[in-house]
Amino acid sequence: MQIAVFSAKAHDRQFLDAANARSGHVLHYLESRLDRHTATLACGRTAVSLFVNDRADAASLTALADVGVRLVTLRCAGYNHVDLATARALGLTVTHVPDYSPHAVAEHTVALLLALVRRIPHAYSRVREGNFAIDGLLGFDLHGKTAALVGAGRIGLAVGRILRGFGLRVLAYDPRPTEEARAAGLEFGPLEAVLGAADVVSLHCPLLPNTRHLINRATLGWMKRGAILLNTSRGGLLDTRAVAEALETGRLAALGLDVYEDEAAMFHEELSGQAGCDELLARLIALPNVLVTGHQAFFTREAMAVIAAGTMAAVEAFAAGRPYPHTLTAPGASSGRVPPPAPHGSASGFPLEAATRAPREALAGR
Repeated sequence: MQIAVFSAKAHDRQFLDAANARSGHVLHYLESRLDRHTATLACGRTAVSLFVNDRADAASLTALADVGVRLVTLRCAGYNHVDLATARALGLTVTHVPDYSPHAVAEHTVALLLALVRRIPHAYSRVREGNFAIDGLLGFDLHGKTAALVGAGRIGLAVGRILRGFGLRVLAYDPRPTEEARAAGLEFGPLEAVLGAADVVSLHCPLLPNTRHLINRATLGWMKRGAILLNTSRGGLLDTRAVAEALETGRLAALGLDVYEDEAAMFHEELSGQAGCDELLARLIALPNVLVTGHQAFFTREAMAVIAAGTMAAVEAFAAGRPYPHTLTAPGASSGRVPPPAPHGSASGFPLEAATRAPREALAGR
């Protein structure tokens, strides 16, 4: 089968070529991101492979179908960038890789937290300049503090277990709490209550219409003054301007990001010496209490191998006419598989309704 691989980097070639070694499909690597203009690059290919910043909207999918594409396989778990209803109408099969290592993202999340709490980037820069003074590097113990996880799926649960190991109390909000998470010691409560009780808030939920800008001026107001906020899930979960204001006024003590709402044109690109950052991201990066990485939380050998294997397994199943377990179908479709709970949290979303709110005393003494 001929496959056009969009947003392809050297590491994609390495792992996809290894996963394809026995199958012998023809992989055409394209550095371009998919959009309605680049879709014609897939002409003559039966399948395309897409990553998180490829734009699989109605126009792009229609253009792909027009040039003969029948399979869209995602090299990621999230599918918020794919118009599944249009894909179904066009007869396109869409698959994803929901089960790559949750530990990769979880460990990166905690790495961001530790780096912020102990001022690691500042200490590193000082020492490289011959400055071994520790003034201004005072941190605090995580042991005995309280963390809140918004989303307790596979990744959120992995983060919770690590934080419990550091001696934190771990609260969580998820519309579908699992017994596994409860058994791991996560304490579930309404969103306002868990945010209000936490010293550290970490987001691990999918980006859906009702989770966009989940962290906004209102929900920031629920949080403790001086809390730390972490987001390794999807950039659109934050109202970034509101978060920047909270950092500048001291409502938030620190911010750790691996994702950004308008990251598509910047992240995973070499932009040294160019005016690559937009105004808002530049504003964040300039703050001493902000640490940003370029959507690399997933990027481990183990996770990349699983992503490549899952991508090629979807291609193999499609070529053989077999059903594939990780096929996505638009909600409400009469056949096929409705998108499953995302690894970041429940697929039902995180609505900010009255039912999610409770007095901050709701978790006291638990």
